[in-house]
Amino acid sequence: MEQSKILTQKIKEFKIQEFVESSLKGVGLSTTKLVPTPLGDKIVISASRPGLIVGRKGQSIKKLTNMLKNKFKLENPQIEINEITNINLDPEIVAERIANSLERFGLSRFKGVGHKTMSDVMSAGALGIEIIISGKVPSSRAKRWRFYKGYLKKCGQVAIDGVKKSQKVAHLKTGAIGIDVKIMPPDIKLPDTVKFGIDQEEVVEELTETEKIKKASDDQKESVKEKKETKNKDKKNTKKKVTKDSKKDKKDTKSKDKKESSKKEDKKKVEVKEKNEE
Repeated sequence: MEQSKILTQKIKEFKIQEFVESSLKGVGLSTTKLVPTPLGDKIVISASRPGLIVGRKGQSIKKLTNMLKNKFKLENPQIEINEITNINLDPEIVAERIANSLERFGLSRFKGVGHKTMSDVMSAGALGIEIIISGKVPSSRAKRWRFYKGYLKKCGQVAIDGVKKSQKVAHLKTGAIGIDVKIMPPDIKLPDTVKFGIDQEEVVEELTETEKIKKASDDQKESVKEKKETKNKDKKNTKKKVTKDSKKDKKDTKSKDKKESSKKEDKKKVEVKEKNEE
């Protein structure tokens, strides 16, 4: 019973997706999901131009909800719109753009369209891209043109789940042309990516080496400071010694002058006495 419920829900979701794609064109539609809730069925639409889906005063979104309610017999349907920021990493939007450009300009520029979209996707940060255009391009015989760039997984679980895929059809005068787009996103986790870990001992050794370098630089700085301080002290000491010596010299000269003056006075007194006696 559970399997049958899941299958019916998935079939219903696929039919709703096809109907939304046919009714909304030129909107940059990516995905549509049906989410059952206790209040009713919720339809989540992811697109690059949500304003065109809503329309003026919400007229187009009301019209779409009524059409979905009547056609698929949904109970209280609610439409939620999510805006896609990076358009170039979504294969649905990329394939739709290629189909629109081929329908607009024809098959004369299909190589330029392929190369331009490929460069835009790779510049957006994708790891790899593959575009296959199949049909009567450009001659009357059917051919397959392949545009590829970067790294893209072709087999394994990563190729099934990780690589984003899309298929669109462009309707031209010569006939229908199939467009197949595969994009490998940048946030994918590959099993063959290896990360090398660093042991704790090596980290400790590196830290000790850096500490040694820091200590050596600090020691050099301290030695330079000490040298400067000793030089300043020596200069101060020499200045003090010079001042002390100069003071001592001045005192000695003063004392000598006093002694000489006293001796002269004594000689004069003796001479005066001798004259008096005579």
